[in-house]
Amino acid sequence: MTFSITLEPVPLELHPDGVVRVGGTRVTLDTVVAAFNQGATAEEITSQYPSLQLADVYSAIAFYLRRQEEVEQYLQQRQHHAQEIRHQNEHRFDPEGVRDRLLARRR
Repeated sequence: MTFSITLEPVPLELHPDGVVRVGGTRVTLDTVVAAFNQGATAEEITSQYPSLQLADVYSAIAFYLRRQEEVEQYLQQRQHHAQEIRHQNEHRFDPEGVRDRLLARRR
């Protein structure tokens, strides 16, 4: 019997919008890392996100653990970008009085 060890590619894809997704799904690396950091196991993560394969979640977690500093920088950039977009949206669409404006439209 011969046993061969082959390298498996990391199941992460960097999309043109700058978001890293896991296992060819729409689930982001951010989501998997956040769940892992909150104490979820790989099995629990796949239970929460059925489109993920268990092996892909383990690979994503291993990638994170091996490159924690890089991934944390990526996560900080994503968070900063999300805050910028939130700020732009709040500037464009003032959240004050939304309920009153919606009720006025209804009348």
